[in-house]
Amino acid sequence: MNVEKNLLISILKLTKNGPVSDKLVKNEAKILMEIAAKLLRKLQNDGLVYLRKDLVEVDAHQRLRLAVRAIELGADVESVSGFLQWKEFEDIAAVALERNRYSVTRNLRFRHAGRRWEIDVVGCKKPIVLCIDCKHWHRSMYPSVLKKIVEEQVERTFALASSIPNPSYKRIEFASWNKVELVPAVLSLVAGRFKFYGDVPIIPVLQLQDFLNQLPAYADSLKHITKNLSNHLNSD
Repeated sequence: MNVEKNLLISILKLTKNGPVSDKLVKNEAKILMEIAAKLLRKLQNDGLVYLRKDLVEVDAHQRLRLAVRAIELGADVESVSGFLQWKEFEDIAAVALERNRYSVTRNLRFRHAGRRWEIDVVGCKKPIVLCIDCKHWHRSMYPSVLKKIVEEQVERTFALASSIPNPSYKRIEFASWNKVELVPAVLSLVAGRFKFYGDVPIIPVLQLQDFLNQLPAYADSLKHITKNLSNHLNSD
């Protein structure tokens, strides 16, 4: 298992900026060439890498799957997540939302109550506005850490709700709706001890599709903020 873990970490480390030679991967992993070649073929069969002649190629989704696999084999979570680029993590969230017919705004910046705010990814599918905070690291999510992360995301979502209507939101789909239900959520790299905290979902990135499939059925049971044309704000 340690051999495979070392190879996965080497692939993640070396492919941050694009394809690399298989020889470089094998040297970085410090494993025998024959064993490395066998493992690379296995990874290709599992859909985790592309092997093109002497190159190893991976896309953003494969890199996330490689990272999760390395963690499952015992790699340090924070070290592994350090090999992932922030944009990769947001890209996966945005693609999943778009495939489910959400319109997507990344890095939504706005002002409210004299402060600047930013939400990593906002997905809109009437009447739901999913406000996602991307945490591409995961530190076992101790209750105190998780509580702070969730409270900050709820605060951002309240600030966004309170700032509606805003002329600068014309490019965002929910600006034309009669009613919005803003749902705060946290996206993590891997599953932790908690699936929810204070009715706010903590979603492992590779389970985002399942979450989106089920969201319409139980959105009302999640922490959400409803705002209508009367600008009346309700928290459930």
